[in-house]
Amino acid sequence: MCPQNASVNLQEAIASRKTFAIISHPDAGKTTLTEKFLLYGGAIQTAGAVKSNKIKKTATSDFMEIERQRGISVATSVMGFSYRDIQVNILDTPGHKDFAEDTYRTLTAVDSVILVIDCVKGVEEQTERLMEVCRMRKTPVIIFVNKMDREGKDAFDLLDELEKKLDIKTRPLSWPIGIGATFKGVYNLFDKGLRLFHANKTKRETEVVQIDDLEDSRLGELIGDAAADTLRSEVEMVEGVYEPFEQEAYEAADLAPVFFGSALNNFGVRELLDTFVDIAPYPLPRKTDMREVAPAEKKFSGFVFKIHANLDPKHRDRIAFLRVCSGRFERNRFFHHVRLDKNLRFANPSSFMASEKSTIEEAFPGDVIGLYDTGNFKIGDTLTEGEKMNFKGIPSFSPELFKQVENKDPMKSKQLEKGLRQLTDEGVAQLFTQEPGNKKIIGTVGDLQFDVIQYRLEHEYGATCDFRHLSFHKACWLTSNNEAKLDEFIRIKQNQMATDKDGNWVFMAPSAWILQLEQQNFPEINFHFTSEFKREGIPSN
Repeated sequence: MCPQNASVNLQEAIASRKTFAIISHPDAGKTTLTEKFLLYGGAIQTAGAVKSNKIKKTATSDFMEIERQRGISVATSVMGFSYRDIQVNILDTPGHKDFAEDTYRTLTAVDSVILVIDCVKGVEEQTERLMEVCRMRKTPVIIFVNKMDREGKDAFDLLDELEKKLDIKTRPLSWPIGIGATFKGVYNLFDKGLRLFHANKTKRETEVVQIDDLEDSRLGELIGDAAADTLRSEVEMVEGVYEPFEQEAYEAADLAPVFFGSALNNFGVRELLDTFVDIAPYPLPRKTDMREVAPAEKKFSGFVFKIHANLDPKHRDRIAFLRVCSGRFERNRFFHHVRLDKNLRFANPSSFMASEKSTIEEAFPGDVIGLYDTGNFKIGDTLTEGEKMNFKGIPSFSPELFKQVENKDPMKSKQLEKGLRQLTDEGVAQLFTQEPGNKKIIGTVGDLQFDVIQYRLEHEYGATCDFRHLSFHKACWLTSNNEAKLDEFIRIKQNQMATDKDGNWVFMAPSAWILQLEQQNFPEINFHFTSEFKREGIPSN
């Protein structure tokens, strides 16, 4: 293939891809909405709740056994489908706050976000935190207000709450017809159209009628004169109060379009998906420690934002999830692993439909691919065609909870050691080692992660353990240009020192007061609260 054709194909590929994450507070309906998107894309034929055992063959985004048992998402799932000639890549993220770090890192691999809100509960604490990350990264956000088939908050009140609590301007692009028992569907403010459907929880709904003019006499016949009059007056109010939708403001993350609906019953999902395809950004540039990388650059680059061990427990495989940032990824071609400074090639790169994988020959900017990994990758690693650079903004955060691992079966010590290393490589927890005694300490941001690790150690590695709580305030990575001072600190604080998996020194601060005191006593030492310093050198405090 000549370079000119390759360039044209690259441009066409970029212009046909949209990659986004679905984020929400737990139980807002995020996974149900994901399934309905897959339904519209033809990726699945029947949608079922993640806890249902009735639909064995349905590809749903919660594929781990513990997720099915608990009915929650604890790992980011990657899925793709084609809709209106666009390759749509979805990253369905954990909603539970204990797994927020996985969600934060996932946001580095997408170009936009759909934020799901429960109309009954409104904006919740975890929703505010997720939105803060989106604002910090300037990630465009579309808001979907779900569960309008339940008795919830008034639509105008919800819009006010969204603007106040999420600190962003909103512009409704669809509008609900009623709420709860009176909910009949949504009016599309974006293309001025109204589709009425029969509710359908498991399949694509049957369209009853489409109305393009709210003054159409059929509207009253179909939804009742009172509901029709209310809809007309509310739409008039929306158009009078809210400024017209501006694409530039949305792309700059200054304006959030809002849609209403019921993912369970399919109301409002098609309006959301159609408008998403129309307005969501194509693959965007990414910053590195050297320069900004544009998607249309001919040379390939990408970064690992997630690692998952035992995606298929039968094969004990370990998959590194890589976001393609520029150029063309090709199967069996050598690419440069920047951190290891060596070239690797991949015989079986994969695309995903939840737990289902298929081998691909090539991938383009915006795509998320799975690379079989024998231990070469860590979260944040960069692949290039030779250029030495690292993509930024993919840190590990300082944990908030710490527990020492106690082996319940000394005969399975090797299995426990292997399991701990592989599971903490995934990034939802961190592993520290303390001497003397080779004591293993797990650090997380939430208690639920310990339950997941314990469950997976037993069921995936055959190792059993208990956890003993440790009273540490924060784990701080240490660097200094003054090696003597760093050595002195490590010697004085040896009972509170540990190393991470890369051998970096970590100070396990007992309290916020002691941490502040040590920072004052040792101004020559840098105390880091994320691991990103390892990619960017030694910054000053």
